[in-house]
Amino acid sequence: MTLLHRFRHRLAVFFAVLGPGFITAVVDNDAGGLITYSQAGARFGYLPLWTLLPITIVLIITQEMCSRMGAVTGKGLSDLIREEFGLRVTFLVMALLVLVNLTNIMANFAGIAAALGLFRIPHVVSVPLGAAAVWLLVVKGNYHNVEKVFLFACVVYVTYVISGILVEPNWKEAAIYSVRPVLMLDARYIEMLIGMVGTTIAPWMQFYLQAAVVEKGVTEKDYAESRVEVVVGCIMTAVIAFFIIVACAGAIWKFGPRDIADAGEAALGLKPFGEWAYLLFAAGLFNASLFAACILPLSTAFSVCEGLGFESGVNKRFREAPIFYWLYTLLIVAGAGVVLIPGFPLIRMILLSQVINGVLLPVVLIFMILLINRRDLMKEWVNSRAYNLAAWTTVVIMIGLSLALAGISLRGIRG
Repeated sequence: MTLLHRFRHRLAVFFAVLGPGFITAVVDNDAGGLITYSQAGARFGYLPLWTLLPITIVLIITQEMCSRMGAVTGKGLSDLIREEFGLRVTFLVMALLVLVNLTNIMANFAGIAAALGLFRIPHVVSVPLGAAAVWLLVVKGNYHNVEKVFLFACVVYVTYVISGILVEPNWKEAAIYSVRPVLMLDARYIEMLIGMVGTTIAPWMQFYLQAAVVEKGVTEKDYAESRVEVVVGCIMTAVIAFFIIVACAGAIWKFGPRDIADAGEAALGLKPFGEWAYLLFAAGLFNASLFAACILPLSTAFSVCEGLGFESGVNKRFREAPIFYWLYTLLIVAGAGVVLIPGFPLIRMILLSQVINGVLLPVVLIFMILLINRRDLMKEWVNSRAYNLAAWTTVVIMIGLSLALAGISLRGIRG
């Protein structure tokens, strides 16, 4: 086989496996992520940009391990946890996952309301319609059709890149602070840094990615291309986060640091720089919120049903996997319903969800590392020593960050 033929073959396989890793990484830029990144740019300007490189490396490590386990074992992460650690442990992990994912689902329906509110559509109309669209897409579709819609939604994230360019930020400062670490003994700055880690590397991502790899039918033979897809998705996530921070730094921080209550306020901050910058950011907010409102309940339903031994999967009909579809439905109804309650403290709820995210993630990572080093499960695909060192270092750092995040956030809630 010539070099050209080998390249064409690998390219064909890459597009065949494209989906799970790319979607999982990109969807992490949801409404909660947008609030965090917008706040970082509006309050601290270009200073937080340096965190994106180490965060991306950690994201690649965790996502690659999940993708590899899914391809080699043909089983999802919650399924493996149940088989190797028992039903009681699995139930506890699933209960925590449902709790934190529900708060994130609320945040994304709030994002839908904020985005369409910028176009004068009341939330009592936008939220129920968004919930219905999310439900119909998954319940009435199949995996391949749903995945095509999700991949298209990934492309729409380019609106943040364009809006960031239209703002005409200080590119020299952005380039400098992308590689120059800035540490300050300031509680709000530390909270922001920890929040960026917590919002970018979430526990649900690991469960969804591995389940999606299995459902798509990716195997060991396809894994080299699947790994590339995971890395590309993680890099794209960092690029999107970069431009959100840059856009808010150039449009808001430049005229005086201030806090952002929600991502819709960030879009309004871009309005003086032209209608296109404002409209593109608002469109990106709607796309990100609707996209994540699909993925998060889907990920939760996948993980819980797989972990507790119920039938699951988008390719199955309602009557074939009733628990899966009812759980998916209840999460959507609960997430959308809470947003419609007048005066509900959603921002505080998002903060609390980040605390739970931070606490749960190192636990999930420990399970992942123990499983991926089981030679009877992974054969020759176990972690190398260097990879284990990087993975365990990530766990230690994440535990430290989680404890710091919990302390700072709980102190803020009490205040």
